[in-house]
Amino acid sequence: MAEATLTISSKNYSSWSMRGWLLTRLSGLEFEEKMVGPDDAAARAEILLLAPSILVPCLTHGNVKVWDTLAIAEYLNEIRPQAGLLPADLAARARCRSVCGEMHSGFSALRSALPMNLKGRFPKFKVWSRARGDITRILEIWNECLATYGGPYLFGELGMADAMYAPVVTRFLTYDIELDPVSSAYCARIMELAAVKEWVAAALKERDDIDELDVEF
Repeated sequence: MAEATLTISSKNYSSWSMRGWLLTRLSGLEFEEKMVGPDDAAARAEILLLAPSILVPCLTHGNVKVWDTLAIAEYLNEIRPQAGLLPADLAARARCRSVCGEMHSGFSALRSALPMNLKGRFPKFKVWSRARGDITRILEIWNECLATYGGPYLFGELGMADAMYAPVVTRFLTYDIELDPVSSAYCARIMELAAVKEWVAAALKERDDIDELDVEF
């Protein structure tokens, strides 16, 4: 029997579920998935960015229940420190928390203009100025981290920040966003991760039940 249960929603549309799932997988904690259907009001609110408080994903570990992706990440780091979700160096750890917090609370224009849709492909997608500003900032974060910590991932070893930004990688591919060579190579590395491939394969098998997001922009 698995140690924990992770409640998630759509693998095709839910960026927060993807983050929580990747974090739990990277931690090495054995877990079972519990899927919440797209007809569930809380799941739809999360995916459609309508909920101020998001309760999916939710990690249940013994008597502990943790929701909110950053809280899940910090909890996993406490119980599985050997996984290295956060850097060992104090300064790097502070910077990692900062860029993860920026992803968690910011980039609202990107979220609304480029919703996660792993099945979708929109060549030459028109990106408006506010979302373009978010994209520029994300690429700046990636380039600074990769240059500072030497890659191949944002803080050297695969960890929390990579899981937090992985859904952005999928958005950039879905909407055919032009990337600099460093960012393009980073995206390719993320998409080659076994866990990401597993998530994407499952997403592609999902039914298209959320009409609001299954549209051609």
